[in-house]
Amino acid sequence: MSEKRLKKQKLKKHLFTKNRLVILNDETFEEVFSLRLTLMNVFVFASIGAILIIFVTTFIIAFTPLREYIPGYTSTKLKKDATELALKSDSLEFAIKKNEAYLESIKKVLNGNLEYAKVNKDSILAISVDTLPDLQLTATEAEMNLRKQVAEEEKKKIEKRK
Repeated sequence: MSEKRLKKQKLKKHLFTKNRLVILNDETFEEVFSLRLTLMNVFVFASIGAILIIFVTTFIIAFTPLREYIPGYTSTKLKKDATELALKSDSLEFAIKKNEAYLESIKKVLNGNLEYAKVNKDSILAISVDTLPDLQLTATEAEMNLRKQVAEEEKKKIEKRK
């Protein structure tokens, strides 16, 4: 037999040799517990136990408030507060812009650059509201070529079905 085969057989014999685990009372030498084990059984149970502990720990950390103590995770309350503050700051910024536009028009009236009859708070605020510019969206040549190619492929598919 080859040397590798002998090593494998020796390892197999060593892994599956039955051993006895005995727990004795130290004073009376009475057998309290006895268990027959192989090295392979011990390895399998230890591996399963380790995987189970990892799984339970991961589950506890991922689905309980403990995850907030891990760097990189934020609390849900913090996320909610940040969103509310962002919305409030946006609305306050918009209100400040409207008030600034109104004050500018008042200054124009006081300096004599604008007639008083033209100063109406509603019309000034309506003008000062920032709107998005009208965008002229046109397709480029590459987009047009792609559209033609897709249309041709769809026609071929339809013809194949018939």
